[in-house]
Amino acid sequence: MAINSASTVVFTTLAMNQTLFFEALARALEEKGLAAAHIAFHERSHEYLTRRGQLSFNAFAAPPDGAVDWRALGIDNPSFLLSHEKAAFEIADTARLLAKFASYARAVTAVIEKLLGEGRRLSIVQELGGFTSILATFHAARARGIDNWFLEPSFFRGRLLIVRNSLAALPIGGPSGKAPSAEVRAYLAAALKRQSAIVPAKDTHHYRQPWRKIADRRHLLRLVEKIKDKYLLGKREEFSHIGGHVWRHARMAGSSLLLKTHYRPLEGARPFIYYPLHVPADVAVTLRSPHYLDQYALIDYLCRVTPAPYKVAIKEHPALVGAIDYRRIRGLLAARDNLVLLDAGINNYRILEEARAVVTINSKSGAEALLLAKPVLVLGDAFYRASSLVVAVEKLQDLEACLRTTLASPRRIATDEVLSYFQDVWEHTFPGELYLTEPANIAACANSLLDVLLPQAAAPR
Repeated sequence: MAINSASTVVFTTLAMNQTLFFEALARALEEKGLAAAHIAFHERSHEYLTRRGQLSFNAFAAPPDGAVDWRALGIDNPSFLLSHEKAAFEIADTARLLAKFASYARAVTAVIEKLLGEGRRLSIVQELGGFTSILATFHAARARGIDNWFLEPSFFRGRLLIVRNSLAALPIGGPSGKAPSAEVRAYLAAALKRQSAIVPAKDTHHYRQPWRKIADRRHLLRLVEKIKDKYLLGKREEFSHIGGHVWRHARMAGSSLLLKTHYRPLEGARPFIYYPLHVPADVAVTLRSPHYLDQYALIDYLCRVTPAPYKVAIKEHPALVGAIDYRRIRGLLAARDNLVLLDAGINNYRILEEARAVVTINSKSGAEALLLAKPVLVLGDAFYRASSLVVAVEKLQDLEACLRTTLASPRRIATDEVLSYFQDVWEHTFPGELYLTEPANIAACANSLLDVLLPQAAAPR
């Protein structure tokens, strides 16, 4: 099938690691007949792409003035879409963030209009995220009927989810009854034997103690570069809140030491239900399940509705030890005698194996619990919510009844059902890993994108 030569894939980039990946991916797609362009929310990246001969647009370069018609962009309440940025950057200034959002929307709209005016057929490709840069691009594209493809890591390392025109999790129902392939069976067996978290390669450096992150030479060099770019060279970028970033990591290091005094071993929690703490300010909560953004309030409610003699065991996310609010956790531990903060170093699979049930918003721990055939109650927008193997809690008021029923008569999940479901999940994923620039991975990502883009790119104008 011939590809229309006017078809252009537009990538957004917010940082240099994204830029290096998307540039390599753009070149791989160009070799297959597609054109590529970039919208850079990072001026160093824009300069790099331009030097490399890539078509790049600087999102900060004098966007057109004027009011933004939010409804024309499909946005009824732009303030609500600031949730992620407010949580991630710890900024409370709504007017400032709305002005930034509007500026991005105008800039992206101008880029889209320019490319469409050249007769190009556009597709937008972005990593899933909740920052206003990504949201402005998504809504500007959809307002013009342009497909937006979100890339996100899947349950399987080395494979991606590619979601079209939606910020929601891709619902994967099942089990369908299909037998697992040898590849899926081997992957799951290895995961169970290894008993380690399924971590995308791009995120492995987060899974360290806070002080190790602070002392990391690469992080220190990046900090120096950011300071030079912002204060000496005047370069702009999405992640320009340097002081806040440094303060948060210093605070995490301090909180991790304080929290250790409240850690308890697994033996002291039995019998328990398990709530794995989600990454604070992660898009999975801020964007996909914003009504559960306050996890401390949720934990408090969970403690109040959990029947005796069960305890509620919680554990910090291994990627951000110390990121939870020490004062609020300490207050919860003092107020709820059935709450246990587990040692952050305990293997997650050990906890899942001993838990009587797992309650989660949409954590990957919920899928790992399924892999162990454990009862899972899911509150939020997760890919596995559509599976018949979990208990989908429709609203928080239903949690108590769902939990009592699950604990009294847990469903027995057969191994064949588990294997069949993860075969279903596998079939919704594509080969590739975000931000790895090795030639084999770039080729895999390019072919995966072509699998979804080709029907649109080849369509008659």
